Amino acid sequence: MTEKQPKESRREWRRALNYQWLVKNFRFFLFLGSLAVVYIYNGHYADKTVRDINKVNTELKELQFEYKILKSEVMFRSKESELIKAVEPFGLKELTSPPFVLDGKALQKKSSGTVHK
Repeated sequence: MTEKQPKESRREWRRALNYQWLVKNFRFFLFLGSLAVVYIYNGHYADKTVRDINKVNTELKELQFEYKILKSEVMFRSKESELIKAVEPFGLKELTSPPFVLDGKALQKKSSGTVHK
């Protein structure tokens, strides 16, 4: 009885791999092949997308660091003591007296009293 089982199973495999059966299921095999190609493409596309995202993230971090460095430099240079040092070569000095408001009416009264030729 054990000898008949392997022979029968071989016959079943031969029937299953019959040419007509292969022709009959050709569309299904074609579908499975195209599905495998799409699956492989999707994997490669996902890997590429992840690499691009990582690249953009590193660029973003670099730009953030550069922004913070430039911002700190601007904050440092805009301090009053640094501004005084920067404009000193031009002959500008810090005011010791407070600023005053020019009044247009007062200037007209002063100029109307004097005669201009």
